[in-house]
Amino acid sequence: MPQLAPTPWTGRHDTEDSAAPERLARWHHRVQPWHPQATGGVVLIGFAVDEGVRRNQGRTGAAAGPAALRQALANLPAPAATALWDAGTVHCEAQALEAAQAELSATVAQVRAQGGLPLVLGGGHEIAWGTFGGLVHEGRTPGRLLVLNLDAHFDLRHAAAPNSGTPFAQMHAWCASQGQGFHYTVLGISRFANTPALFDRARDTGTRWRLDEALQTPADWAQAQAELAQDLQACDAVYLTICLDVLSAAVAPGVSAPAALGVPMAFVEAVIEQVKASGKLIAADMAELNPNFDRDGQTARVGARLLARVTGLPG
Repeated sequence: MPQLAPTPWTGRHDTEDSAAPERLARWHHRVQPWHPQATGGVVLIGFAVDEGVRRNQGRTGAAAGPAALRQALANLPAPAATALWDAGTVHCEAQALEAAQAELSATVAQVRAQGGLPLVLGGGHEIAWGTFGGLVHEGRTPGRLLVLNLDAHFDLRHAAAPNSGTPFAQMHAWCASQGQGFHYTVLGISRFANTPALFDRARDTGTRWRLDEALQTPADWAQAQAELAQDLQACDAVYLTICLDVLSAAVAPGVSAPAALGVPMAFVEAVIEQVKASGKLIAADMAELNPNFDRDGQTARVGARLLARVTGLPG
């Protein structure tokens, strides 16, 4: 299991406000250390790893993402009816990516066993193989699992060693080895960030996708969400993974591979709400926040808003 976060959550206290304390609660007031007797709620797990990004020839720095996301979450108003837990952070020692992913998988599996919703903070998109591993721990699968990726990239690469570009190819291979279907949908794919070979591989694996250029208007969103509604209806459970490079570089500059176009933030939020409304979400994670390239914490705040939306709105 990962060690607990080394410092407690801290933030603003509205000591001069006369409102009831529960109406003034922020995340840092509500987050508690996760423990073996904890049940239910949302459980944050840090994945301070970007070894996969390094192997994939990307800009490293995403290992600092979990700390930046926690800091950005700390002062947000807390969701009214959701228990918030922090299970600490997985680190990568001596470039041992696979060991870090296995540790993440074990933690995700334990959180699920205790009735919690794992919400994993990355870290590079190699996070996805670790989260997925926790959902299929020891060969147990939650029925027909929809893997929904909001991303500019397919991440279906073939490589000599696993990296941030291979997690969904690894999932496909695992599903094939187990005789199970691979149900993978990606929203926000860029023509200019994926080779023709990756589009070929997406077709060969039965991947469903929508291009970023086809997600720019409300009419585009309505069509995409109608298709997603069919996917949600057909599945038993959903794993949602959000790569922040699905957003425009103007919105999310602090990523390994900034997007020239990206998809609108409002669409990403609408998809999150649609997935939550299905009642089938069993895990979520966020990848590729790289504070080294952020501007005034902008991308961290964007990420925190999306994570808070996954968790539940204040009220």
